[in-house]
Amino acid sequence: MKQFISISLFLLGLGTAAAQCGSVSSPADVIKKGDEVAQADEARAAENDVGETRVTAESSTEDKQAPARSTDQPTPESKAQTESETIPENSNTSVDCTDPFAGTRLRFSPDTWTAESLARFVGADVVDPDSGLKTNFCQHSVDYKDVLSGGPPPDGIPPLDNPTFDSIATGDEWLAEVQPVIALAVDEEAKAYPLAILTRHEIANDEIAGVPVAVTFCPLCNAAVVFKREVNGQVLRFGVSGNLRNSDLIMWDNKTLSWWQQFTGEAIVGDLAGTQLEMIPAPLVAWKDFKAAYPNGTVLSNRERPYGQNPYVGYDSSPQPFLFSGTPDPRLPATERVLGIFSGQSAATYPLSVIATKGVIEDTFEDQKIVIFYEPGQVSALDKGIIADSKEVGSAAMFKPEVEGQVLTFTYQEGVITDNETGSEWDVFGQAINGELAGKQLQPVLSHVHFWFAWAAFRPDTTIYGG
Repeated sequence: MKQFISISLFLLGLGTAAAQCGSVSSPADVIKKGDEVAQADEARAAENDVGETRVTAESSTEDKQAPARSTDQPTPESKAQTESETIPENSNTSVDCTDPFAGTRLRFSPDTWTAESLARFVGADVVDPDSGLKTNFCQHSVDYKDVLSGGPPPDGIPPLDNPTFDSIATGDEWLAEVQPVIALAVDEEAKAYPLAILTRHEIANDEIAGVPVAVTFCPLCNAAVVFKREVNGQVLRFGVSGNLRNSDLIMWDNKTLSWWQQFTGEAIVGDLAGTQLEMIPAPLVAWKDFKAAYPNGTVLSNRERPYGQNPYVGYDSSPQPFLFSGTPDPRLPATERVLGIFSGQSAATYPLSVIATKGVIEDTFEDQKIVIFYEPGQVSALDKGIIADSKEVGSAAMFKPEVEGQVLTFTYQEGVITDNETGSEWDVFGQAINGELAGKQLQPVLSHVHFWFAWAAFRPDTTIYGG
């Protein structure tokens, strides 16, 4: 009974989130009614959902004023994971793909995934209805039976296109010191993307330091990942497909109508199936830490909207993740936060609870020395109804422990990270902030903090630090 009540409250929260993202009622109705809506015929779905699930006139104009954005230099681990931009030989091709969703739990038929149909959902400014584009469902690298409908139609949860940004001072007017933000820094530009906003939009199509990027967050997996969104010379605009796999957001692009797995950055359906987006290191940190490291940075504008509330109350204490069809790996609690690294060949995880106890972890991954720094203060975006009142989870980031060829070792004492060679003090961004090495930067190693169940679902052969 307790679990039923928790799920009911969660569904209500999801409906509220969709409504406040710009949908008037349809995504919430879809989520609440479930099977009833899923059985509605496509014509009626298009008729009823189109006007209600689009971004309101206010947001569609407001969100289309774009500033500049940036991307970090990829590490060798990042390159190994992201350089391929071609369809691999093992990509599945269906012999009969006239009805690929037969026997699945997907709401929308392949007829939805044409430029003409999608333009009714997302607007002709996003997809040209006369382009003749349609998703190539014959090309896919996953089993369609593993894909579930999350409820909303394409862009029923509206992404932020060309988002606007505010100064640190303006951000201080509504962001608490402990609130989580995605910290993206490239060259001389730094931007903060509060999870308070991204829980309700999930994707921000932006640009930093002249590089087109997609800043993404899947609340169900606690997966915050930043990608370069240029593929084969084309800049893609990503949206929310309304579908999930392993509880994780499936995105879609407006140039080929391919589907993309947010957790991995891989195209899993369509002409680009098998293509891998390049990931950019961007840690999840507390607002206070972003401000300290980047006093001249900017923050995603809340446009005077009430983004401090959490529509996923209590979710990160759930033993059974929402819309996860598998059995969570029992080695850790399903929603334990872990810092994960994947090379393309092997994967390893470091539970945040262990990192918090140690403060600094020095380890070796595939013969490469790594160091993990911990910083207390960040709270969960998926706990209490008011994010600022939520439980502390802290921040963690991974680096190569060397500067100009000198390998460093580190100590954590009374909340301060210092290197043993020079006594310099370091922050969670891998920057030396005091001492002989002040101003030096450790090279980030591509890694992310996710919920354990999701990491284990996508990386089942992962090892766990400490056994």
